[in-house]
Amino acid sequence: QVQLVESGGGLVQAGGSLRLSCAASGRTFSRVAMGWFRQAPGKEREFVAAINFRGGSYADSVNGRFTISRDNAKNTVYLVMNNLKPDDTAVYYCAASRTWWYRGSDPNEYADWGQGTQVTVSS
Repeated sequence: QVQLVESGGGLVQAGGSLRLSCAASGRTFSRVAMGWFRQAPGKEREFVAAINFRGGSYADSVNGRFTISRDNAKNTVYLVMNNLKPDDTAVYYCAASRTWWYRGSDPNEYADWGQGTQVTVSS
């Protein structure tokens, strides 16, 4: 099991940037693929990005604007969000994959979840 704690959310104007962090403890972090999901009010949770040893994968809606990275020495995964839009407003969740390789969009493939951090983008 992996314990996850997100931070870095907040209120930002459209076009602005934020960096989310997710601190992990428990299972060997370097052997776990990590992902970010988000959930807006009244909508289902959706995939944002994920990362394994080969690199990152992204939802089409954020590709080119968001960047996922990890620091295994600090047991932390990051999500840098640039050119934010009001449609990016959601609670953002960090998740740990069940495997070291899965970096896809199926939330059922992620075993552990953080409590979420709110991102609000004003127009």
